[in-house]
Amino acid sequence: MNYKVLIVEDEKQIAGFVQMELEHEGCQVIVADDGMTALTMAKEENFDVIILDLMIPFINGLEVCRRIREFSQVPIIMLTAKSDIKDKVTGLDCGANDYMTKPFDIEELFARIRAVTRSGQTVKSKSLMAAGITMQLDTHEVTCDEKLIELSKKEFDLLEQLLVNAGIVMSRERLLEKVWDFDYFGDSNVVDVTIKHLRKKLGDQENKRISTVRGYGYVIRK
Repeated sequence: MNYKVLIVEDEKQIAGFVQMELEHEGCQVIVADDGMTALTMAKEENFDVIILDLMIPFINGLEVCRRIREFSQVPIIMLTAKSDIKDKVTGLDCGANDYMTKPFDIEELFARIRAVTRSGQTVKSKSLMAAGITMQLDTHEVTCDEKLIELSKKEFDLLEQLLVNAGIVMSRERLLEKVWDFDYFGDSNVVDVTIKHLRKKLGDQENKRISTVRGYGYVIRK
């Protein structure tokens, strides 16, 4: 197997075991131990499959699955200790492709990964949407209330970070790191200036699309 896999599991022993076995099979594996981190990673990276535990901190697996389905059709396998049929149905209704209960056989997990990642089943999201803004990642087109908006590269990259993390407050330092990278030594005011330009182009005079969190940073509210 040659898949990029996100394991969302807060039990380190289980996560480590599954990661080791998948990497042995040739997979690239990233591990998240809470729902908030998992959601951010799912937005920032293109995974072939997500193995998602139900009982995880901050945001539970069902809610993570629901939110992922708002922007991606990446295959999701629920992996949990709960075996009640209602839990399985709820997981599948939230958008999961498959459901396994602990303890599990690693070969069965491999088989289920192969099944949900077969050709035609993985449809990765090519757009981000929030607050009336739609960003097409493949064509780099941005519309606001269905009106096409012209953005510079840094404006586009900054808006992408805010959309990827919609509902999450992004600090100025974090935005500098993600958009201008670690090598940028200029004035951190560059974030505020770029936000100002973005708001003007988005017609956001009242800061309702991009909200300021005083003393910290910015957020696009869902």
